[in-house]
Amino acid sequence: MQPGNILSHLEPADDGGERFEPLVDCDGLLLERIVSHGHATPAGEWYDQERHEWVVVVQGRARLRFEAPDETVPLEAGQFLLIPAHRRHRVEWTDPRTPTIWLALHFDGCRNAPGA
Repeated sequence: MQPGNILSHLEPADDGGERFEPLVDCDGLLLERIVSHGHATPAGEWYDQERHEWVVVVQGRARLRFEAPDETVPLEAGQFLLIPAHRRHRVEWTDPRTPTIWLALHFDGCRNAPGA
């Protein structure tokens, strides 16, 4: 068994976009690592996901924008946020000077998650 390292292999994806890497994918739960290099969701596009998403910024900085009600949430290393299913959102900005490393946990409803 070999351990992985959240802080290694931080280069962009082969197409120059964000790097999405599933770490755990089983029984209604997906944990992925995302590496952003100054990336943002394209103008006019929104995520509207079927499942809840809990995100934490491990390194770097980012800013999320939510629709209805309009709200912007800045995130720095160590900060996390629960995004309820179907809450339309977009990545407004990630730090262009250093890789932003996210962990994103996608899951179905649960009893103990505020707002879920």
